[in-house]
Amino acid sequence: MSKDDTRDVSVFDALMAEVMAGATRFGHREHVHLTWLAVRHCGVPAAVGLVSDGIQRTARYAGAPQKYHATISRAWVELVGYHVAESGESDFAAFADHHSTLLDKRLLTRFYRPATLASTRAKTGWAEPDLAPFPWQDAARQHSS
Repeated sequence: MSKDDTRDVSVFDALMAEVMAGATRFGHREHVHLTWLAVRHCGVPAAVGLVSDGIQRTARYAGAPQKYHATISRAWVELVGYHVAESGESDFAAFADHHSTLLDKRLLTRFYRPATLASTRAKTGWAEPDLAPFPWQDAARQHSS
């Protein structure tokens, strides 16, 4: 493991400890909280890797590596990151209240067909939304029209 990998593991573990300090289980709200912390700590591009690697490592450790899903992990980081950039809340509870749709674990079904998310390509790599664009993609399309 390189120094960067070791540092990322330490950062992920510290963020996870912060999330779990006030939680009894790691549910969807805790996933969003972890992602919010990661985005605020290192920005969206680095948070994609940090969160994805951390969740993948956690799934392997739990004996369930098949539970890791690359597209779902990246999509959630990008969605949370988009809302972090537009709101600027420095308190997770306020952020979650202001962006309560992020607490709906079925949110990605607004953007993806079930078959797309079930595909090997989506599980192991990246699949673009095929039902509706993400908010930032839609805004970019409107500006280019």
